[in-house]
Amino acid sequence: MMAEADAEENVYREAVAESPVAPPNGDINIDDLLPDGPQGNIQGQMEEFLGPQPEYDEEEEEKKYYRRKKLGVVKNVLGASVGGMIIYSVYMGLLQMQLILHYDETYREVKYGNLGLEDIDKKMLMGINVTPIIGLLYTPILIRFLGTKWMMFLASGIYALFVSTNYWERYYTLVPSAVAIGAAIVPLWASLGNYITRMAQQYYEYVNYKEDHVQEQKKLPKGACHRYVIIFQSVFFIIFHLSLVFAEFPQRIFLQQFLSDYNHTLYNVKHCGAEGSGMIGGFNRTVLKHLPRSLLLIQVESVLMGAAFLSMIIFLAVCGAAYRPTEEIDLRSIGWGNIFQLPFKHLRDYRLRLLIPFFIYSGLDTLFSVTGLTLSYGVCTVGLEWLYLLVMVYGLSCSLFSCLSLSLLRLPRYVSLLGGAVIHGPLLVFLLFWSPAPRSPDQLPYLLVVIALWGMGSALNKTGLSILLGMLYEDKERLDFVYTIYHWWQAIAIFIVYLWTGLIMRAKLSILLVILLLACFCYWTMERRLAKNMPFRLPRIPRPKHKVKGYRYLEEENSDESNSEESDEDDDEETQEEVIREDFGGDAGSQGSDSTRERRGGARGRRRRQDDDYEQAGEREEREKE
Repeated sequence: MMAEADAEENVYREAVAESPVAPPNGDINIDDLLPDGPQGNIQGQMEEFLGPQPEYDEEEEEKKYYRRKKLGVVKNVLGASVGGMIIYSVYMGLLQMQLILHYDETYREVKYGNLGLEDIDKKMLMGINVTPIIGLLYTPILIRFLGTKWMMFLASGIYALFVSTNYWERYYTLVPSAVAIGAAIVPLWASLGNYITRMAQQYYEYVNYKEDHVQEQKKLPKGACHRYVIIFQSVFFIIFHLSLVFAEFPQRIFLQQFLSDYNHTLYNVKHCGAEGSGMIGGFNRTVLKHLPRSLLLIQVESVLMGAAFLSMIIFLAVCGAAYRPTEEIDLRSIGWGNIFQLPFKHLRDYRLRLLIPFFIYSGLDTLFSVTGLTLSYGVCTVGLEWLYLLVMVYGLSCSLFSCLSLSLLRLPRYVSLLGGAVIHGPLLVFLLFWSPAPRSPDQLPYLLVVIALWGMGSALNKTGLSILLGMLYEDKERLDFVYTIYHWWQAIAIFIVYLWTGLIMRAKLSILLVILLLACFCYWTMERRLAKNMPFRLPRIPRPKHKVKGYRYLEEENSDESNSEESDEDDDEETQEEVIREDFGGDAGSQGSDSTRERRGGARGRRRRQDDDYEQAGEREEREKE
């Protein structure tokens, strides 16, 4: 046994003698202790990866991050613009082709017999033009429940549904889909206006990400994002107005070969322009030389259906969210009753009330340009075979002259609206006295000039209104309400145009001229009041119904908690309206009476202390759990 112990001791002494001797000062080099081979290389790589990187520049990486964010915003604006342009190209192109085919007596009798297709078309147009009247009741609720992006996607799906019903043209397919389109018009346009303005605000935040008010997610300074609102709204309308050009492709490529010439279609027409009444009095009931094959119609509708699906995919895949997830929760958490009431409460603001005549004129202009001007003046004079050219010139003019709204970057904001009125006013007076003779193709150049000038005025009008609303109402909590009111009044005007179809042309032009003059006077009154710092009333947006901001909304409510009466009083105070005085010529400010400020200041102080108590209580609970 002693021999074995001596042998083990000798082995231990040899191992110690072979091991490296520790330095006398106690410093040990770790690299000397690491084994040679793959394990030592892995350890070195780990230290190199986890250690500080001399090549990493935090500020440069931050710039790259926000550069990507800005490109994402540009992608969203282009996606919304192209998606809206495609879906409206499909909708207007299909509707125009459908109405021309259904108007022809021979087509109706041969294809559908006694189905009553003409009556179906009347009810379908009624559904499209009448249903938007109730849009103010549900549009804000839909936008806040679904979100801005998903509202655009759903509306484009409804338009695609309308295209699909044309595969089987019956009362129970065409009329319900037309009613659905009428119900989706106001939500779609309110979502588009809200989305483009929100993208302008986001772009400002990404450009000025180092500012304190951006990092703390506070309200933006007055007028900070006006530049981007002007640019993005102009880009949207430049792209969207091209829908009028692409909408004529089905007629130009497919239907043009089947149309009769103007000598046949205008044979019984006696009066055009200012002397006419209705659409085109005496227009021939047969407009087709021969009927198109059903298979060819199915192919055209299939191409349009594919374009409608492409628009849906663009809204879904290309467009990003307009709000952060927590912001969308906050927007919904103010209560459905408040969301329903707030559009009506916003009408107490004199700025919106004085813009209502311009909203109405914008709607009248939209339908008059594609019905009264192109049909009663254009088709009545040169024939149905030139309809595509008239509409395409109008669309190109609108798209091209939407660029003029970029002048608002240097000029006052009233230039766009009043500039459009200055163009439309003399044109309306001219149209009141112009009655071109039927079957006069030599009048085509003059018609194109008039339509191009009208398109210039329409572009300035529509782009100017959207820009003006984005500049006047910069609170992201109000954008959906404001744009809903705008497009709802447009829908009311479109309904009026639908009702006045049988009026004489001079009566229509006189109504347009009177409303245009009234709109200019009301807008001038609004700007004058703002220049005098006259206070306007804005309804206060109620606070969300949760206690803590963020995702921690599922706290159990304690009805016995202290200060419950004070919190109820605070909620009541928040529903009161605030009076704001704003100076657009310089720095903005908002002020009310001294008693109102003191009361609200006390309410905010109590609410802030109450929130601090909740946060401290939450921290204590977390420490106790740990």
